Amino acid sequence: MKVSVRGSILDLLAFQGLPKARRKHIAHAPATPLPVHPVNLLAQQLHPERLHMIVSAVRDETASTRTFRLMPDRSKGTPGLPYFRAGQYLSIKADVAGVRITRPYSISSAPFESLGKDGCYEITVRRVRDGFFSPVMLEAWRVGTRVQASGPLGWFYHEPLRDAHTIVGLAGGSGVTPFRSMAREIVHGGMDAELLLLYGSSDQGDIVFFDELNQLQAQAHDRFRVVHVLSCEGVSLPNCEQGFITAEIMRKHADVEHGSFFVCGPQAMYEFVAGELAKLNLPRLRLRREALGEIKDISRHPNFPAGALGQTFRLKVRIDGRQAEAPASASETVLVAMERAGLAPPSACRSGECGFCRSLLVSGDVFVVPDGDGRRAADRQLGFIHPCSSYPLTDLELRVPGEC
Repeated sequence: MKVSVRGSILDLLAFQGLPKARRKHIAHAPATPLPVHPVNLLAQQLHPERLHMIVSAVRDETASTRTFRLMPDRSKGTPGLPYFRAGQYLSIKADVAGVRITRPYSISSAPFESLGKDGCYEITVRRVRDGFFSPVMLEAWRVGTRVQASGPLGWFYHEPLRDAHTIVGLAGGSGVTPFRSMAREIVHGGMDAELLLLYGSSDQGDIVFFDELNQLQAQAHDRFRVVHVLSCEGVSLPNCEQGFITAEIMRKHADVEHGSFFVCGPQAMYEFVAGELAKLNLPRLRLRREALGEIKDISRHPNFPAGALGQTFRLKVRIDGRQAEAPASASETVLVAMERAGLAPPSACRSGECGFCRSLLVSGDVFVVPDGDGRRAADRQLGFIHPCSSYPLTDLELRVPGEC
């Protein structure tokens, strides 16, 4: 094949003629706009900016845990629900006491259940002591409640090109929700993997999806197994372990040399399990952790500067062409300070990994949670932070992207 090079002069002359050629094409263009390309339409359906849904069913799982079924709210312009990967989450958007907030919740239903005209999502919520949003959901959400959320987000899913065929799931409390999604999808036949679930609970009455997990195990033909680990005294549940999910229990039930370990649970569980997993000397590639969410008590973090505790700083924010100032406590994230001020900053994971809240730190100093520092190296060098995982140590000035 011959390749001709016109030369720099001819290329410059051709570039000079571009405006004239463009005006000619515009003058002869049809009056009717071009239809949306099918690929673009599919992308919009799979990754919508906003989902409008309505609660169609409410089901109690335990005394403190409830499942909400969400259907598309077609009257608000959501014709159907996007397909997702088992293990992903929704970022629920709501107003609480006049404050615009977001909170991430794993989708506890399976991907196949989102398809078709009757497609739905389910999220399962546990009441959190001193929680800001979970009590509102459990007390106020009823059949007919309208809900806004992001599309499915997150990377806590099985990827055959990266992960082992066998998933070793380590769950605590309501952290079982993404594993329920995986187990349902495996039994349905839509996910080519095996799942061993080590599920820690305080007692038998606190186990979420207890009967359903047993049913799924019976239907799975060895592709899904569950081992309960109860921390209470006097365990009467047969074939379970007592105490916490230790390295010894992992070795007893799992093939630690070949499985991919997925961890989801409360902060206290992450802290304990991290030490146990270290005993297994796993390659980093075979360890995945669900977004932890905001740390409830940053004062317990060993690297947090003790001198900042109890202090309140001044936060200056530029957002959507506006300027605002607000107090910012060192014990709360910069994101929470902006939400309390009614600024509605964008956010999704609240764990430092998704980048939705990425903002430019113009001046000041923050403490960034090491485990929640999902910034790119270039962002760290250029002064960008994720407010959801950053705590103020001085007065701050930020430039923040648009509303959530």
